[in-house]
Amino acid sequence: MPTPRKIVCLGAGYVGGPTMAVMASHNPDIQFFVTDQNEARIAAWNTDKLPVFEPGLDEVVRQIRGKNLHFKVITPQLLAEADIVFVCVGTPTKEYGEGKGMAADLQFTELAVRDIEKHCKSGTIIVEKSTVPVKTAEAILNIVNTQDNNKRFEVLSNPEFLAEGTAIKDLQNPDRVLIGHAETEGGRAAAETVKALYTAWVKPERVLLTNVWSSELSKLVANAFLAQRVSSINSISALCEKTNASVKQISRAIGTDARIGSRFIEASVGFGGSCFKKDILNLVYICRQNGLAEVANYWQAVIDMNDYQMRRFVSQVIETQFNSVSGKKIAILGFAFKPDTNDTRESPAIYVCKRLIEEKAKLFIHDPQALDHAKQDLKGIDSTVTYTESIDEAVEGAHAIVILTQWKQYSELDYTAIYAKMKKPAFVFDGRSIVDAQALYKIGYNVMQIGIAPLNHFA
Repeated sequence: MPTPRKIVCLGAGYVGGPTMAVMASHNPDIQFFVTDQNEARIAAWNTDKLPVFEPGLDEVVRQIRGKNLHFKVITPQLLAEADIVFVCVGTPTKEYGEGKGMAADLQFTELAVRDIEKHCKSGTIIVEKSTVPVKTAEAILNIVNTQDNNKRFEVLSNPEFLAEGTAIKDLQNPDRVLIGHAETEGGRAAAETVKALYTAWVKPERVLLTNVWSSELSKLVANAFLAQRVSSINSISALCEKTNASVKQISRAIGTDARIGSRFIEASVGFGGSCFKKDILNLVYICRQNGLAEVANYWQAVIDMNDYQMRRFVSQVIETQFNSVSGKKIAILGFAFKPDTNDTRESPAIYVCKRLIEEKAKLFIHDPQALDHAKQDLKGIDSTVTYTESIDEAVEGAHAIVILTQWKQYSELDYTAIYAKMKKPAFVFDGRSIVDAQALYKIGYNVMQIGIAPLNHFA
């Protein structure tokens, strides 16, 4: 296939924007168009305040925006001129009908594909980048190659494996790039065309070609395995709090085992983000649809443990404060689901704050990047919530500090000075295990940290 001249990305979110920015920076002779139907989002991509916060993203976009990277509202003309279309639209969990609460909602994918079929020229390569159920590419093919217009398309699966907060680093130096294709001459040729986009900066041996079904399923399985590790260590953290064991010491001990490794075994209030829960629920649904009840139950347990960890954390916050937080000021430090991102999707902070609001607590929420999203997540129930950019305002007169995101700055605060400003007895509930619990206890705090026995100054 000839070298593509114009590439269109449908979807200007956390995947489409960063991916196309990095790809464009390494393929200067190709024009990249990141498109969306949301005019406000496109407008934001064309300003100095991008809608997605990722370390290093601003620099990449600033260097090439307007040169070979463009952000546009989608039009039929852009699709008509595209040689490759990356589909990066949302695939949320269904909230209606068959598969409600578990299956992926592919209505946006189908709408995008029908636009491609209608406006793109024959031979355009369609690349599914969104996380989709296995055999979605087959469904796309059935849509685009069965119309009475003599058009023919190749459909590839190229799942993203980005970790928010390190997305640019992950894109610049990926562990692997996966491209799934049909086992046909046209499918292999299309895969080689897309592979060439990546080998402009990625070593060829890191670009793996598979059949399309293996590629689609690999994304779900990768996220399921990572989430499983988090739930596994969180289950042990509950036991540690009942004994004199330290989950940090256990994590360090087992992490030195080369067979296990040290990543994703840090105990916490729970995992969040747009992928883990959604993808595991999708995997559970697919297993049940294929009659694999035992397999489905196994992966459902990963979600159940995560939900249990969040419930357990909130219960400890309430119980430790003499079984009531009503009318008490609580400083919430962190709302994003992880540091170095403004993404709050499925953040444990949403559940924790909603429960505390139900208990009539007065919340003062601080986050260096995610306050706008926090306001949306709690909209309509936040009459007792104050959103603040000042940590001092959040902790002044507070009964407790609840740490929900492991922003580095929260581990470097002057907790001695903060203690003097708080109501007594003062509490710290560290949902991310980022503070020195013993040091805070010596200052005077009552400390509850995930995976260690509570440190209280009262019986």
